Amino acid sequence: MKRESKTNAARLLDKASVAYELIPYEVDENDLSAVHVAAVLGADIAQVFKTLVLHGDRNGHFVCVVPGGEEIDLKVAARISGNKKCDLIPMKELLPLTGYIRGGCTPIGMKKQLPVYIERSCLNYTFIYISAGQRGLQFKLDPRALIRVCSATLFGL
Repeated sequence: MKRESKTNAARLLDKASVAYELIPYEVDENDLSAVHVAAVLGADIAQVFKTLVLHGDRNGHFVCVVPGGEEIDLKVAARISGNKKCDLIPMKELLPLTGYIRGGCTPIGMKKQLPVYIERSCLNYTFIYISAGQRGLQFKLDPRALIRVCSATLFGL
């Protein structure tokens, strides 16, 4: 890819000396799910991670990165983030809060640095896929590098 076509998240990974591959894919505006992304990439859904932004009743906003085929357990999310309860943020808040749109949200380079929690099954793989910060583009990278660059905490679903 040409340098000017890199996303902000890619530039941040470059700055942090994180090795990655940018993988373009065909976007289906009617199906932005990680399951669809995995199918288009021919990847194992367990290796395609989605980024969810939540709001807790005590500690405010935070991010959970989970396998694409899984649903986030809100009780677990609340517990790991130090909240009593939490919910996914309304879609209209995603862009103003993170700088990213649905289907293109990544924990790397959000407008505001939020606490990041990554599901520990990512460590079962030498690489995972995660949004590169825009629809139609995925990072293929070592999950340990993602954990490091996001200062993330691991958790179990």
